[in-house]
Amino acid sequence: MALHRLTSITMGVPNVAETAAYYTDFGLAPDGDGWFTSQDGGRQLRIVHAPARRLVEVRVGVDTPDDLAAAASRLKRLGVESVVEGGTLTAYDRVTAVRAVLEVGPRLVQDPAPATVYNGPGRPERTGARAAGVLRTGRVRPRKLGHAVVGTTDFDATTAFFRDGLGFKASDYIKDHGAFLRCSTDHHNILVLAAPVAFLHHSSWQVDDIDEVGRGAAAMLEEHPERHVWGLGRHHAGSNFFWYLKDPAGNFSEYYSDMDCVVDDQLWTPEVLEGARGLFNWGPPPPPSFLAPDDLAALMTGTHSEPR
Repeated sequence: MALHRLTSITMGVPNVAETAAYYTDFGLAPDGDGWFTSQDGGRQLRIVHAPARRLVEVRVGVDTPDDLAAAASRLKRLGVESVVEGGTLTAYDRVTAVRAVLEVGPRLVQDPAPATVYNGPGRPERTGARAAGVLRTGRVRPRKLGHAVVGTTDFDATTAFFRDGLGFKASDYIKDHGAFLRCSTDHHNILVLAAPVAFLHHSSWQVDDIDEVGRGAAAMLEEHPERHVWGLGRHHAGSNFFWYLKDPAGNFSEYYSDMDCVVDDQLWTPEVLEGARGLFNWGPPPPPSFLAPDDLAALMTGTHSEPR
């Protein structure tokens, strides 16, 4: 696969300082000029000012300049103009106004984290000691950016932009509503959702295991219970554990672990998921605000603006 990673995203928000403080609490490290770093992925989130919250940019790693030329050719067949220069390709999704930048760069290689040891029936692998997960005291720091979810008013066009133009692969679909697309071996790096307005639904960040999902969420909620959105649970598409929180601009952020990994495209068959399976496998039911965020009406009418 010529694409090899979701390098970074840029989100636009009306309240930059407040939102930046949230992502610092979330475990990302400020790195100047609106950038935040993850533990393994480097600079992966940038927060900039915008009149309404939105996904401004996605950056995707490719292996060679030939990969840029191939993407430019695919985009042209879709009627989408692109600019190739200096080891990058830049193109815009006409529906969401998201800027996509493909850039030649090295692949992300993560040092293997020690496997979490679990006891099971007839399998006492951890004896004479408490579980490591209950002994951890350090703050949770996301390992890398996993994916971003963008709402679009033209599901087919935005899906085609990422899949048929940029070169993402389809992992699964939510019938008539969602497309899980990957630019790496992760199950998905972009999820395109049919929506009444273009917006950033959530960003998702990898942590080591289910204990880090729970510890991260517990720390975020300790003094701010209003941040809770949905969790703990496990998705069907991607199979990952999840917990969703809400930032001050209205975007959701997800801690996840144990995501499906697709290393051979020929061995993975996309499914079309319907009903609850398109959302989760187990956990509490999603709140209405997860499916239709509280500020969607304001975003649709253009009244979502800077606080005075």
